[in-house]
Amino acid sequence: MKITKIYQNSLAEELELQAGDKILKINDSPPRDLIELRFLLADEEIELLVEHSGGEREIIAFEKDIDEELGAEFESAVDKIKTCKNHCVFCFVDMIAPNMRQTLNVKDDDYRLSFLYGNFITLTNLTDADFKRIKNFHLSPLYISVHSMNPEVRAKMLRTPLAGKIQTHLDKLENCGVEYHTQIVLCPNLNDGAELDFTISEIMKRRPFAQSLAIVPVGVTKYRRDKFPLTQFDSEGAAKVIAQVEKFQKQSRAETGKTFVYLGDEFYFLAGKEMPPAKYYDDFPQIENGIGMTRNFIDEFYLGAKDYGLRAKGLKVDVICGTSISVILKSLAEEEMRRNKNLDVRILPVVNEFFGERINVSGLLTGGDILNTLKKNNRNCDKILIPKTALRSGTEIFLDDVTVDDLRKIFPAKFQAISSGGEFLQALEVI
Repeated sequence: MKITKIYQNSLAEELELQAGDKILKINDSPPRDLIELRFLLADEEIELLVEHSGGEREIIAFEKDIDEELGAEFESAVDKIKTCKNHCVFCFVDMIAPNMRQTLNVKDDDYRLSFLYGNFITLTNLTDADFKRIKNFHLSPLYISVHSMNPEVRAKMLRTPLAGKIQTHLDKLENCGVEYHTQIVLCPNLNDGAELDFTISEIMKRRPFAQSLAIVPVGVTKYRRDKFPLTQFDSEGAAKVIAQVEKFQKQSRAETGKTFVYLGDEFYFLAGKEMPPAKYYDDFPQIENGIGMTRNFIDEFYLGAKDYGLRAKGLKVDVICGTSISVILKSLAEEEMRRNKNLDVRILPVVNEFFGERINVSGLLTGGDILNTLKKNNRNCDKILIPKTALRSGTEIFLDDVTVDDLRKIFPAKFQAISSGGEFLQALEVI
């Protein structure tokens, strides 16, 4: 496994490992993936076989605390990603624009990435050997795309008969002692209504192995070519889903003190309803899935407002965002401008021309659409804030491979990527 980064003051730095080095063996065992590497490094006495970037090999023997981590990042977490063999009627990868970078077209269904990074898997592509490995390494929790607990409906949605074995697959995980978080991509006239009631009820029966259930609305881009009829929720439909799910939330809180069933933020945007309070999200178990991200953003903003003084004078800021969250950002900006009369903030919601205007989240904005919006609304300003979720992780590259540097060449303002309410507030108050 190839090292790409060494953390400061880490064990790897102490051992003088460097980016470019490859770990070939740990105590004579070659690690197949990051899971095995972590498992093998759990021993107190370690012998590494390392191949340096120049090709020379070295054995490094050392002792460590049993819970001490190496402190390095690797080029790849797995040897080869296990891809999805399903043909889900709602698959977003199948709705990606043509000729985009290849990584956006990868359909992973890899239990290792589920454990390591919270990627959702369907369980239909797991072998007996995979279940055995999950048990042996106690890979818990995992993240499961359930969609429906009705075997016929699930098989129809995933378009594979293996999907109908969801009850058996979850039983296998539980027999391995594995906990899991679940999600439903909700599609009108397919797995909603009475089917949704059934699915929620069945998953709630599986607590405490089932740790949470997230329900997100299906998204459809203009590039979808699948002939299966698929529509999106409108305002009325979203309001009905909220009312339907609330009864289960109340039941769960009465039984366990936790909400357990969480709705994607988009339902509240569509219905024009206020985001639930933070206590509704408990410990935000699925915030990486976009569940409660808006509430967390708002609360961080107000928490930060207690600490920051008014430092910026005459600061002009333009804020790029998706159309769904624009109303909330506008409200927060107006409140901040009331505190600081010298502050001038303009919210610029970007219509997603690239994927289709029904795709309204900030994380799917492209550099081209942002560029066009800025050109139409050009003004001299000090800062332009962009959503960090729209950038490839660890880079300044948008989904369409336009870069922030491309924008900087046209607009003289300082570009700043933000991802939290605290960062938003600080960007409005500090030059």
